Amino acid sequence: MGGRPLDTVAGLLDRAGVIDPRRFRETFDLSWPRIVTGLAIMSKSTVDLAMVGWDVGTAAVAGLAFANAYWQVGKFLGIGLAGGTVTLVSQAYGGENTERASAAVAVSLVLTLLIAAPIALLYATTAPELVAVLGSEPEPLGHAATYLGLVAPALLFEFPNLIASRTYAGVGDTVTPMVVRAGGALANIGFSAALIFGAGLGVAGAAIGTSLATGVVALVFAWGLAGRTYFGRGACPVAVTRETLRYGGFAPLSRRLLRVSAPLMARRTAEMLVAFPLVAIAATFGPAVVAAYEVARRIRTLTDSFSWGFSIAASTLVGQRLGAGDEADAEAYARAIVRLSATVYVLAATLLIALSPWLAGAFVSDPAVVATAAPFVAAAGVSVVFLGVDGSATGTLRGAGDTQYPFVTSLLGRYGCALPVAALGLVTPLGATALLGAMVVETFVPATLNVRRVRSNRWKAIGRAHVAAGD
Repeated sequence: MGGRPLDTVAGLLDRAGVIDPRRFRETFDLSWPRIVTGLAIMSKSTVDLAMVGWDVGTAAVAGLAFANAYWQVGKFLGIGLAGGTVTLVSQAYGGENTERASAAVAVSLVLTLLIAAPIALLYATTAPELVAVLGSEPEPLGHAATYLGLVAPALLFEFPNLIASRTYAGVGDTVTPMVVRAGGALANIGFSAALIFGAGLGVAGAAIGTSLATGVVALVFAWGLAGRTYFGRGACPVAVTRETLRYGGFAPLSRRLLRVSAPLMARRTAEMLVAFPLVAIAATFGPAVVAAYEVARRIRTLTDSFSWGFSIAASTLVGQRLGAGDEADAEAYARAIVRLSATVYVLAATLLIALSPWLAGAFVSDPAVVATAAPFVAAAGVSVVFLGVDGSATGTLRGAGDTQYPFVTSLLGRYGCALPVAALGLVTPLGATALLGAMVVETFVPATLNVRRVRSNRWKAIGRAHVAAGD
C-alpha cells in the first residue's frame, strides 16, 4: 500500500513529533495487514453477536457473554504461546538463522495441540455445568451451553492458526495471514448467516459456523507452513519440512519457548479469567446489563484491532533490531510506535463515544437495552485508548523477551483495580455504573506501567541476554 495520501499522513505525523517517515512506513507496512486481520477475526464474532441479538434477543446476547468468557480463556492461552513464537522466530530470522526459526515453529505447533485438546474436550463435555457458575436465569444459560459445546472443537484449529499468523509476522510477512484470516472471516459470516437465518438454528448456527470457518483457515495455513505457495506467493520462509526434523536442539528450544511464553500465557489467561467475576457481577443486575457489558467489550475488542498491527510491528521490528545488535534503533522504534498508537486511539475513541447510542442499537433492538448499553460503549471508547497504548508497549517488551513484567501489570490492573471497582456496585448505590469505571481502570493501570517500563530501557538488557542465549 502507498501513494500520496500515505505520504501526507507520514508528513503530518513527522511534523507533530509522533514518528519519522521511514519508521512510519516500515511500521505501516507491517501493521496494516495485521489490522485488517484483526478486524476480520474480531468482526466475525461481533457480527455473530449482532445476528444472534436480532434473531433471538437479549437473552441470547447474555448467553454468548457467558460462553465467550470460556472461549476467550482457551483462545488467549494460544495467543500467549504464539507471542513466544514471534519472539523466537523474529530474533532467529533477524540473525539469519532460518533453521532455528523453523524449529521454533514446529515446537510451537506441537505444544498448541497438547494444550488445546484437553480444553476443547472439557468445554464440549461439560458446557452446561461450566456456564452455570456465571448466572442463574435458565434462558441465557441454555444459550450459553449450546454455543460453548458446539464451538469447542474450533479451539483445535484456532491454536495452530495463531501460531501460523505469528510465524508469518515474525518474518515480516503480515499480508499472507491477512488474506487467509479475512477469507476465513467472510466464510464465518456466510456460514453463520445461513445457519442462523436460513436454517433457523439461532445460537447453534453461530457456533457451528465459527467452527467450520476456523477449520477451513487451519487447512489453508497448513499449506503455507509446509512451504507451498498460494498461486505463486505466500510460502513460509521458515516452513516446517523434513529438514526441520533434523534440527538437533528441540529440547532447549522447547524450554526457551516455554520460558518466554509462560508469562504471556499466564498474562493472557489472567486477563480473561477476570471476565468471570466481572460477568457474574453484571449478571446480578439482570440479562440487559450482561448484554450491554458484552456489547461494549466486543466493540472495544474490535477497535483494538489497530493494536494487533502496532503490537506485532513493535515485536517484529524491535526483535529484529535487537537480533542484529542495534539497540539504539530498537529503542527509537519502540517509542515511536507507542506515540503512534496513542494518536490513532484517541481519534478512534472520539468516534466511539460520539456514536455510542447508534453502535449499541446495532446489536439489540429493545430500546431499554440500547439505553443501558450506550454508556457501556462510551466507557469502552475511553478504555480502548489505554488498551491500544498498552498493546504497543507490550509488543516492544515481547520483542525483547521481557514478558514477565507485563504479566504483573496485567494482574494488578485487572484484579487489583478493576475487580474491586466493579464489586463496589454490589455494596454501594453505584450499582451497574461501577462496571463502567472497571472497564477503564483495567486498561489504564497496565498501560501506564508498561509505558514506564519501555522508557526505563530495562527491556534492552533483557533482550541482549535473550539474543546472546540464542547464539
